[in-house]
Amino acid sequence: MNFFSLFKRNLIYNLKKKKDIDTDNVKLDTLDDLFHYYGSDKSNIFKNTHKSGHGYSKFYETKLKKFKNKKINILEIGSYAGSSAASLVKYFQGSNVYCFDINISNFEYKSKYIHVFGVDINNIKKIKKILNEIFEKNNFKEFDIIIDDGSHNLSDILVGLKLFFKHLKKKGIYIIEDFKHPNYYVYNRNIEHLLIDEFLKNLEAKVISKSSIFNDTEQKNLIDRIEKIDCFRGNLKDSDISFVTKN
Repeated sequence: MNFFSLFKRNLIYNLKKKKDIDTDNVKLDTLDDLFHYYGSDKSNIFKNTHKSGHGYSKFYETKLKKFKNKKINILEIGSYAGSSAASLVKYFQGSNVYCFDINISNFEYKSKYIHVFGVDINNIKKIKKILNEIFEKNNFKEFDIIIDDGSHNLSDILVGLKLFFKHLKKKGIYIIEDFKHPNYYVYNRNIEHLLIDEFLKNLEAKVISKSSIFNDTEQKNLIDRIEKIDCFRGNLKDSDISFVTKN
């Protein structure tokens, strides 16, 4: 990402008027209702349409129910307009959502619990700097939940897993949305590498894969830190979601 393009997008974000969800008095009980209300494609039905969303909300509620009444820290990679972040802040009340996105000019919502960073995850030096600043400023060291809903490019999913899984708490959950996009779409299969579904199967089976992103030692460390991997199919033909629990 060109520095000036990123700067321009960050400037637009700072100047843009956004909806304050802390004062909107929205009180909905389920994540699906919240995803639908704020316009997230995680919902069963898109807002103001009769079209199906991915339908991930039911999996989110089931897999994340242990966090429901806790004040947690969530990292979201790929936040687009912030509809998912807004929903999560309302559902996990008192929790903070940290949003990393390459184009934050799309962001529509604001909250004292939503913290937005315009950054390319391939800028590893910048990512590490931001993470250190978050941890030092807010007095915590690891996230309870990490959600990858970024580009869905094969390389980015792998780089994200390598960068961020180490910053997940014990018993925390790492979520990869649309993880089979590289299976379905050539443009997401941007590197020569084992696809994500097969890579995850190998990790769960404690098998080392041939990888240009992870060396053998890094894979062994990842394998040792994974308790289980659950994969689900949502509403659409390309709706696949994975929940990786850290042991």
